[in-house]
Amino acid sequence: MTTWSELKNHFNACLPMADYASLRFTTDDMEWLSVRNDVLEPPCSVTEKGFMVTVINGGGSGYAASSDLSATGMKKAVQKALEWAEISKKFPLVDWSKVKMPESQGGYASAVERPWRDVPVEEKVGILKKANELMKISDSIGDRVGWLQQSRREAWHYTAGGNEFFQVFEHVFPYLEVHANKNGEMLRRSNGGNIAPGQGGFESVARSGCPEIARTLAEEALELLDAPNCPTGTMDILIDPSQMALQVHESIGHPIEVDRILGDERNYAGTSFVKPEMFGTYQYGSNLLNIVFDPTANNERASYAFDDEGRPGKREYLIRDGLLERGLGGTISEARCPIPGVANSRTSRWMRPPIDRIGNLNMEPGTSSLEEMIGSVEKGVMVKTNISWSIDDSRNKFQFGCEWGRLIENGKLTTLVKKPGYRGISATFWRNLKMVGGKSTLARNGLNSCGKGEPNQCIWVGHTTPWALFKDVEVFGGDK
Repeated sequence: MTTWSELKNHFNACLPMADYASLRFTTDDMEWLSVRNDVLEPPCSVTEKGFMVTVINGGGSGYAASSDLSATGMKKAVQKALEWAEISKKFPLVDWSKVKMPESQGGYASAVERPWRDVPVEEKVGILKKANELMKISDSIGDRVGWLQQSRREAWHYTAGGNEFFQVFEHVFPYLEVHANKNGEMLRRSNGGNIAPGQGGFESVARSGCPEIARTLAEEALELLDAPNCPTGTMDILIDPSQMALQVHESIGHPIEVDRILGDERNYAGTSFVKPEMFGTYQYGSNLLNIVFDPTANNERASYAFDDEGRPGKREYLIRDGLLERGLGGTISEARCPIPGVANSRTSRWMRPPIDRIGNLNMEPGTSSLEEMIGSVEKGVMVKTNISWSIDDSRNKFQFGCEWGRLIENGKLTTLVKKPGYRGISATFWRNLKMVGGKSTLARNGLNSCGKGEPNQCIWVGHTTPWALFKDVEVFGGDK
């Protein structure tokens, strides 16, 4: 088995005469366990490793990847990267001779209390079976599922100048879902779908409330069966942190990705309503809106010391007091346009190049308690847990559906409602931000699979968000 030291030796042995050259080596170990309706489904595990070589020379840039870790595999990859660098000189997006690529040293590792590999498989399966058992509380309960998803990534990065860094990322994602059925209608309650906790080991399972929360989810699913549809109308909406994570992700994160603004995603995932000239002048939301990019956050979903091009992670305000200040653009995007960026060039796998990604995109807490926000509402609805989302090609107009809702009338929580949904336009929606929950309402969440790029790259991102209250939102129910 080829070691990192041997791979570096292979790279140095055929190091090209170039302005810049780097080697990135990644290993990924992943495992999935699932129990559905008390039956253990076939386990799945994946291990993959490979490297990518990047070369910048004479105004051109090229890269090549391989899972052949031999000296021959390295030589072929370096030669191919040089060939692409020569070709790119003829059709450059940027004058690569003017791009100063980062040179970093150091390391990072997720804080892990209990490594996944140290936990007996019987214990893992036992938790999922227990969750299935706790959800089986009525004949109206149909499908019941619990799964555990684990991943460990080791990533080495080395440049021809001799600088290198090493990072380890570990995640354990527990997911529970239950469906209740009555009169041909099926309703779902879950602990968040794509919403996942931060980095860590097997301790993440207990922190998520699994398996005990399973019974609560089943009880809530049954209650929703007899609940009326959410009413339709313009009203206040109080959004829980898990739904706020997706709201921030879709209507702030993706629109301010600089490569998307420059048109890179047009063919696949759309463009953005945000234009380069809006940075520094555009009022994205009310003065209560503060959004930070923070890879330095403690063990959040996308925490790291360096991005995949070697730029050191740093906490930066993107939106401050509602004003758009900075974009989600890495070193290369900064060279392409004058928008100030961040350390967010990341890659999903060993054979994919780094591109601008969302990372840890967090909404800063305000000063309001949950009780104060509820008490301020004359007519509105509280919503939890995303079940569907849609947003247009410019990441401007959106529509979200949630699993659970409760009406707020004259400052009090009243009727439980099912199938709550809401829609809006980003500028109007964020400028109608009325109150923001304080630190006690914050929750650390993240998304497992944010997709972007051609070929597609699915990667994890982090979102720590508070409860938030918006006014004059178009709300609708399941019959609309």
